[in-house]
Amino acid sequence: MMVGIVALSFTLLSTAFMMLSYRYIISEKRDAMERNAGYIAMFASSFYQQLRSEPFQNYVASIALISDSYVIVAAPDGEIIYATDGVNFYAYENSKVPESVVSQVLERGSYAGMTSLGGIFPERRYLASLPITVSLNNLSVTQGLVLVSADASSLAEMWSATATIFFFTAVVVLLIAFVASSLFSAHQARPLNEMAEAARKFGRGEFDVRVTSYEGRCDEISTLAEAFNTMANSLAKVESQRSEFIANVSHELKTPMTTISGFAEGILDGTIPPEREKESLQIVVSETRRLSRLVRRMLDLARLNALTENTVTAQEQFDLTEVVSQVIISLESKITGRNLDVDVQMPDEKLMVWGDPDSITQVCYNLLDNAAKFAAAGTAITVQITKKDGKAYTTIRNLGSTIPKDELPLLFERFHKADYSRSMDREGVGLGLYIVKTILGNLKETITATSEDGVTQFTFTLTLA
Repeated sequence: MMVGIVALSFTLLSTAFMMLSYRYIISEKRDAMERNAGYIAMFASSFYQQLRSEPFQNYVASIALISDSYVIVAAPDGEIIYATDGVNFYAYENSKVPESVVSQVLERGSYAGMTSLGGIFPERRYLASLPITVSLNNLSVTQGLVLVSADASSLAEMWSATATIFFFTAVVVLLIAFVASSLFSAHQARPLNEMAEAARKFGRGEFDVRVTSYEGRCDEISTLAEAFNTMANSLAKVESQRSEFIANVSHELKTPMTTISGFAEGILDGTIPPEREKESLQIVVSETRRLSRLVRRMLDLARLNALTENTVTAQEQFDLTEVVSQVIISLESKITGRNLDVDVQMPDEKLMVWGDPDSITQVCYNLLDNAAKFAAAGTAITVQITKKDGKAYTTIRNLGSTIPKDELPLLFERFHKADYSRSMDREGVGLGLYIVKTILGNLKETITATSEDGVTQFTFTLTLA
């Protein structure tokens, strides 16, 4: 395409150049001949009685030789007196300039055009003619004609030479443009081909492929390569999360099912004695409930993931203090069962916020349930609500084991359970905080977690109504 554009440009340019150059050459030659005819006519008007004299003929021959033209001196009636090419003189006896040329010179004062002068010239030549005039008693009298001609072949040769130079120049430039565009196209296409090959490998499941060696290029290719690698990293992460999700789900489902199957078979085949059947059945019931919770959480997860990333959950105004209070009441038995206190620091009046009250109830329930589960016995759980910069900040704080710093960023991932909590949280499935994060993300809100010196707190935001 680039070579085609260059070729088209040169074609248009060459056409315009040739037309203009041809006109320029013809114009220059015409002006030169008219100028030389004027010199001869002006000189002859001063020595009109000496048209046949040797000095005047030498003068005419000099102009013809210098200008590479053919000069004819004729009488007023068109009869040719003599002609010269600057070297030789020619006599055209009984030859006359055509009447059309003579009449135009006498009537209009000049003649210019292509003509063979009625056969005087063997071919058509460019001719310029002026009259030789003298003033007698304030009257202008024509004493003769001066005709200056040039062989058209010399004009064509001059134009042909100019066109040849231009043609070869255009060919060289086109070759340079072709080579340069080919190299540039190959340079531009190489990273695109690599990206295409990498995309095909992605389709085959090879997610470790990256496009490299283009980081230093300050152009669109570098930006595209960077975006491509970012996409590849995202795809690899999604694939890793998918594999991990399947593995975690399989593990979480396998554990209770193995326990249930083992105790049921033990009861049926008599391996478990009758006095321990009740205890075994309690374990089966506990694992069944755990399996039910896992399935319920998975359904909640599927419902949340059905929302598109850019879709905000339908929101309404509700009283945040009322929601938090109801959650605390619903968890009262669990809190008192672990000998815990609750320190509530909330505004006395209603605190209206924007959000989905059912979803926020689940958020508060999961956070308070976690706080009650991991708080040290005999300590207090703090629930604090403050307002700042158009946001309501809800903080749930408990005293217990400190979560390692490298674990904090992982708390909100699916099926993640901190190492310190595995022995304490036999019933958890590692989806509670992930659901909290997903709900708040759909509401375009944030949640943060900190843990220092045994104090662990979670803080999430809601927009004030």
